[in-house]
Amino acid sequence: MDNVEKPPVEGYIRIEFPSEEVARVVYESVRLEHETVPYRRSEIDFRREGKAIILEFKATDNSALRGTLNSYLRWIKVAMDSFEV
Repeated sequence: MDNVEKPPVEGYIRIEFPSEEVARVVYESVRLEHETVPYRRSEIDFRREGKAIILEFKATDNSALRGTLNSYLRWIKVAMDSFEV
């Protein structure tokens, strides 16, 4: 049983912002992290669509998923907090 490959954990998060400008600033703030941080056990599609930021993710296990999402959500929160200052 240990050699049985588990299906990936997949999901989708859509975060709506008050305006396209806020979404753009937050997206651009996080984009560099997205492009430079290598994840071995997860993949994430990070994009902006109008007033929303979309995260589509796939991970090999729950721990990888939790770590990846925690990183992205923390970066988004920091960008939002900076935007409000």
